[in-house]
Amino acid sequence: MNQDESAPILEVSNLSVAFGDHEVVHDVDFRIGPSETLAVVGESGSGKSVTSMAVMGLLPANATRIRGSIRLEGREVVGAPPQALRRMRGKVASMIFQEPMMSLNPVLRVSTQIKEMLRQHRDLSDREATEEGIRLFDRVRIPDARRRFEDYPHMFSGGMRQRIMIAIALSCSPRLLIADEPTTALDVTIQAQILDLLNEVQRETGTSILFITHDMGVVANMADRVMVMRQGRTVETGSVHDVFKNPREDYTRMLIDSVPRLGEGAMRPRPATDVDLPRPVLSVRNLVTRFDVRGGALRRKVGRVHAVEGLSFDLQSAETLALVGESGCGKSTTGRSILHLNPADSGEVILEGKTIEPGNRKDLSDLRRNVQMIFQDPFSSLDPRQDIGSALAEPLLCHGLASAAQARDKARYLLDRVGLQASMISRLPHEFSGGQRQRICIARALMLDPKVIIADEAVSSLDVSVKSQVVDLLLDLQDELKLSYLFISHDIAIVERVSHRVAVMYLGEIVEVGPTKDVLARPKHPYTQKLMSAVPDPEPAADRHRRIGGPTIDLPSPLRPLDYVPPARTMREVGVDHFVSE
Repeated sequence: MNQDESAPILEVSNLSVAFGDHEVVHDVDFRIGPSETLAVVGESGSGKSVTSMAVMGLLPANATRIRGSIRLEGREVVGAPPQALRRMRGKVASMIFQEPMMSLNPVLRVSTQIKEMLRQHRDLSDREATEEGIRLFDRVRIPDARRRFEDYPHMFSGGMRQRIMIAIALSCSPRLLIADEPTTALDVTIQAQILDLLNEVQRETGTSILFITHDMGVVANMADRVMVMRQGRTVETGSVHDVFKNPREDYTRMLIDSVPRLGEGAMRPRPATDVDLPRPVLSVRNLVTRFDVRGGALRRKVGRVHAVEGLSFDLQSAETLALVGESGCGKSTTGRSILHLNPADSGEVILEGKTIEPGNRKDLSDLRRNVQMIFQDPFSSLDPRQDIGSALAEPLLCHGLASAAQARDKARYLLDRVGLQASMISRLPHEFSGGQRQRICIARALMLDPKVIIADEAVSSLDVSVKSQVVDLLLDLQDELKLSYLFISHDIAIVERVSHRVAVMYLGEIVEVGPTKDVLARPKHPYTQKLMSAVPDPEPAADRHRRIGGPTIDLPSPLRPLDYVPPARTMREVGVDHFVSE
């Protein structure tokens, strides 16, 4: 191998980054060779994302002081002119950001956004860029890619938006790919497919990868080497095997021990129904939610997306029912339809025996007071111009349940309960990390003392140690307040720990439901078995380039013709309270 081929793609020396007088990254050193993957791990606020932004030259020059050296293929990034950085981004180095809704322009079609990258760095006509964009969408497993190519970002689920970002980042075959939590919003099967895709790209093109994550299972399956960061400093660096098997630092050992492992969770028995409350706290009966698809010059209806199709379940007091399934299967739409944020086409939502009438304002007010939701994307669910104290106090003030001072006091108390400092109450959302913003959303959901919380990927953006703390908090609150949770998640190990029952969704329908220990340990439906086989093992892989998820089975499109009538489904009992769709 000649010198050029063996030279590092990225070399960072004595890197320090300060915002004003506050230094957040301190003398960090690392290098990445050709075809190598370096995983950077650490808790929220440890400086991982700031380091990656510095490598891409994306930190604001007028508000940031950078010392040290960052060399990409031998070219210095620190102090480079904007024109040189623009030529480098996308072609030499590309980045997948943590929160796709912040990175995608909401007023531009996704086709425009991927073609912009393609035509900036490659000599393609508009037609050629369109075909290449569709090919990339197919490659990251976006169902019905050609039809959806002209859609807007808000028309995709969170996991789908992340796949679009990955397609854009890979469009120009960069020498270095910086992946900042690229699989955080993805379910286990799509995560396995994306990790396999990144491995495949690396094998074919020799792309080097800087992989930022808090998921030690992903690290074990993806990385050659690991760098552990804490409070802006490098704590430990080494091969994956050495760091996992013989961690030198207590902090590294704590991160590894915090990883939930499938099969080690304490199975939670379903709570006995209170004699005085024989009815479920929440019932859903035959819920159907469909979205019109329009096309042609007159924008006529050409089909319908069957997002939720005939869903029924009961949720008891102090019970946790987990909804699991691939991105786009209808989990989040189910949660939003229960609260009538997405109007359902038909079906009933029954709260403590009372059927909610969507047209009755009092019914909706009672429903939304007693059923709160923690949304999947914490940034888009917080007003960027409203300080955190006002955002938390708003629900209490809207329902007339407290004075402004009382609401502010409760906000401080709940910030402390979710692991933040009460003194942060006057900050704006952009002043928090992604994990901190999710904790704020959890605190806001608790402000009204609800009976039911719909947690839509409530812990997906948290690092492993904070995730464990927040899960403990949710469990403690459930025991203390008899809260019921509809827990929407793609993290099967967390589902095993928190849930009493699991319902598996596929194309808008529940295909298997039952006690957690039965569904996860003895899955009966083929789709459930596929989900379980894709769960990453948090132990270092002997062969890092092996396939993680097994054979790919693409999720069919939920788009149906206007005259489509779904077949009648029956559920067969295969165990005590364990049912499988036929």
